[in-house]
Amino acid sequence: MENTAVFGGLHRNYLFCPYRSASSLLLPSSSSFFSNRSLSTSYSSSLKLPFASYNIHQQASPFSRDAALSDTFSREESELADIDWDNLGFGFIPTDYMYMMKCAQGGNFSKGELQRFGNIELSPSAGVLNYGQGLFEGLKAYTKEDGNILLFRPEENALRMRMGAERMCMPAPTVEQFVDAVKATVMANKRWVPPPGKGSLYIRPLLMGSGAVLGLAPAPEYTFLIYVSPVGNYFKEGVAPINLVVEHELHRATPGGTGGVKTIGNYAAVLKAQSAARAKGYSDVLYLDCVHKKYLEEVSSCNIFVLKDNVISTPAIKGTILPGITRKSIIDVARSEGFKVEERLVAVDELLDADEVFCTGTAVVVSPVGSITYMGRRVSYGEGFGVVSQRLYHKLTRLQMGLIEDSMNWTLELS
Repeated sequence: MENTAVFGGLHRNYLFCPYRSASSLLLPSSSSFFSNRSLSTSYSSSLKLPFASYNIHQQASPFSRDAALSDTFSREESELADIDWDNLGFGFIPTDYMYMMKCAQGGNFSKGELQRFGNIELSPSAGVLNYGQGLFEGLKAYTKEDGNILLFRPEENALRMRMGAERMCMPAPTVEQFVDAVKATVMANKRWVPPPGKGSLYIRPLLMGSGAVLGLAPAPEYTFLIYVSPVGNYFKEGVAPINLVVEHELHRATPGGTGGVKTIGNYAAVLKAQSAARAKGYSDVLYLDCVHKKYLEEVSSCNIFVLKDNVISTPAIKGTILPGITRKSIIDVARSEGFKVEERLVAVDELLDADEVFCTGTAVVVSPVGSITYMGRRVSYGEGFGVVSQRLYHKLTRLQMGLIEDSMNWTLELS
């Protein structure tokens, strides 16, 4: 259990950092999706946050601070959020709190703080807005049958963010700071974690150059921020198979570029091809390498796997492909189940006679591919999960949700 690690000592009237007016909060007052939501969340002695004091007069900060949070946790706020959990999609829903931590270029992050969720203020000259100096991560929290909450491999996200920060000339939180911040944010928004089997709480850590900079240079200040949102299935088809089209003209990444880190610009670059594909009825785009234009790389936001004769193959990580945490987990699960897994160059022609094709990612977990269209030729793989992808999906999701013993030691339990 990790409750004592997350909540250490909340002081009365501890200063948080909400925004200049209530109107800036992203909390709709008349949503058909949820209702009767109180804006006056407060905490009891059982929810104590180990945050250091913060200099509210710090001039470099783009965030205003003008409200306090009492230490009395209301029963109403502790109840599950009023959401139609049975029809939860993969879309943004505002929750109660977000986490923030800041540091200067060349410095180290110190302990951060929770604040009411809402809009943030940035200089028009912020490094993230002008030069794209930013990274993000994605992970999930699940509710167990006993009511406790499970995080899945948060330290892996922390390590990947640190790797990306080094590439983007940014300071980054330590692994411990990252994981502690995730714990605190999840527990502060506990009522938004879907009930067992209804979905998950999507956790989005951001690292961005928030300081103002005009010339091309690293920003003078950086902000680490975490917000969360309850989600259902990422693809509209749910676990139904997705239909991909191979893109052979536009490319997601280049050798020596930033394709291997989770920087924000990587995702804007896929929107043109993705939008065109969806307009033609496809679910998403599968990209090829930009040099030979024949080897598989990845889908817009997930990794790709190909099964042939009980051998699972996936493109090797060589700088242009994101090292997905779900990808890494599926490889380990598959090997533990006795499958041979190859990380290598996978030619696009191998799709033509594959037994199964599936994608992996934080959002989708495992998604079966129903068809792939390449140069006008459509190859179909079935109407749902294949035998192997179903087996891997079942094993990994049951582990993530705490339904089977975690023999991999991947989950972190909060209560």
